[in-house]
Amino acid sequence: MSTGYQINDQEGLYYLTFQVVDWIDIFTRQVYRDLFVESLKYAIDNKGLDVFAFVIMSNHIHLILQSSKGQLSATVRDIKKFTSKRIIETVQNTPESRKDWVLNLFGFHARQHSRFNVYQVWTHENHAIYLYGPRFIKEKLDYLHNNPVRAGLVEKPEDYLYSSARWYAGLDCLVTVSDLGLPWRTI
Repeated sequence: MSTGYQINDQEGLYYLTFQVVDWIDIFTRQVYRDLFVESLKYAIDNKGLDVFAFVIMSNHIHLILQSSKGQLSATVRDIKKFTSKRIIETVQNTPESRKDWVLNLFGFHARQHSRFNVYQVWTHENHAIYLYGPRFIKEKLDYLHNNPVRAGLVEKPEDYLYSSARWYAGLDCLVTVSDLGLPWRTI
């Protein structure tokens, strides 16, 4: 496990990236994106998680998070553990054209590490970056929200359903977003 990019301040504001092993594009399917959204909602309602920004891309997720209970590492661990289990169950039990390929890759990565039994969905790292100062926070917020634009998925960030850019643009959002108190606009 790497020693950089760790969550050292459990109450701090962090920019995080959850990456699927081998950059497998599992989140091209709505069922998996919705599963992750439900996990975020649960953590907001039950674990004191404050979500300030998020975007779910095809093979990774960017978030700006803070824990009101001072348990950010534990909450992130729980989200990744729960979503891993649910993703595997969904791949196994619903029609999935890439089932064998996905399970084979998840299985391969699990065998590389003793902490996993059968499958590994997420990489070990969260690439946690402690956010300080409005300018740095805004830089990360802009990067996160413009991810779907750079990927050619939408013209404007707020057009992407699985992003907090919608909330910042005054539109309905899938997840309850906490206010950073910073202005944000589309490009």
